[in-house]
Amino acid sequence: MLLKKLEEMAARYEEVNLLVQDADLIKDQKKYKEVMREHSHLTSVMEAYKEYKEVLQGIEDAKVIITEEEDHDMKEMAREELKELEEKQPVLEEKIKFLLIPPDPLEEKNIIVEIRAGTGGDESSLFAADLFRMYTRYADMKGWKYEVMDASESEVGGYKEISFSISGKFVYGSLRYESGVHRVQRVPETETQGRVHTSAVTVAVLPEAEETEIDIKPEDVRVDVMRAGGPGGQCVNTTDSAVRLTHIPTGLVVIQQDEKSQIKNKAKAWRVLRARLFDLEESKKNAERAAARKSMVGSGDRSERIRTYNFPQNRVTDHRINLTLYKLDQFMQGYMDEMIDALGVYAKEEQLKASGN
Repeated sequence: MLLKKLEEMAARYEEVNLLVQDADLIKDQKKYKEVMREHSHLTSVMEAYKEYKEVLQGIEDAKVIITEEEDHDMKEMAREELKELEEKQPVLEEKIKFLLIPPDPLEEKNIIVEIRAGTGGDESSLFAADLFRMYTRYADMKGWKYEVMDASESEVGGYKEISFSISGKFVYGSLRYESGVHRVQRVPETETQGRVHTSAVTVAVLPEAEETEIDIKPEDVRVDVMRAGGPGGQCVNTTDSAVRLTHIPTGLVVIQQDEKSQIKNKAKAWRVLRARLFDLEESKKNAERAAARKSMVGSGDRSERIRTYNFPQNRVTDHRINLTLYKLDQFMQGYMDEMIDALGVYAKEEQLKASGN
């Protein structure tokens, strides 16, 4: 079954190799990206297929030597090689099964992250700021770039909400499972009795959409300009630089006031609106596909509690995959790879189950 699938992909690989050499392909940028993505995927599969064939051939050759060779030393060497190759075979098969899963085109996209303080008042806003620092430190480690889109500070120095973009290689693929409710358990600085409080923050990770990917009719969007406001309602700008976009069909509202320039705020607002509408469309598609292919790591619902950060025990637990790490201090500094990698592996395992492989 696996060999048959690999042979089919080898035939497709030859077809795609010819497509890549077609000079006219680059004229259609959308088609070009799709073909190059498929070529990259098939190349990695073919490399593993080549290794797999070598292992299978090695097993056959070793068996022939064991049964037909008269030299005792040769037989022993063949037995040792056979043992090694038979141990390698299932590991390689498992690797190939993961490689056979077609890549999600969204994985390569840049993202907009929206963090909002939830239950817990001031402590929640402080944790929203902690999560912002955690994600931006992780981005720094990956060599990604980030830019604050908009921020509403709380009076204690945290964020009521903050949105920021992250751009780089495989950003959405890495952080797509961060959407949901993040719960924190710790003793607030203002707590004199030393009691542990529980607060919550919501995170939304939206893949950024290009203008050609989502059609927004100008007449469907109401644009309002106003003066930007700061914490506690204070005015931070004496000009009408803040921009509010209202998408009339869906009721989505985006307000941008971080920049002093109305033009810059408008450009950022359109980026956020496109991302939210794109996310809305993807959510609808996922719901339609749910019967055939369930969501791999949780529902992605903004109200789903996905993770708990327990500071007294230096513990971070992801509830979707039941993974607990006792190094919360490092995790908050951006050392998130162990958790993110585990979520990715779990997602692929669930996808394999759903596909019946």
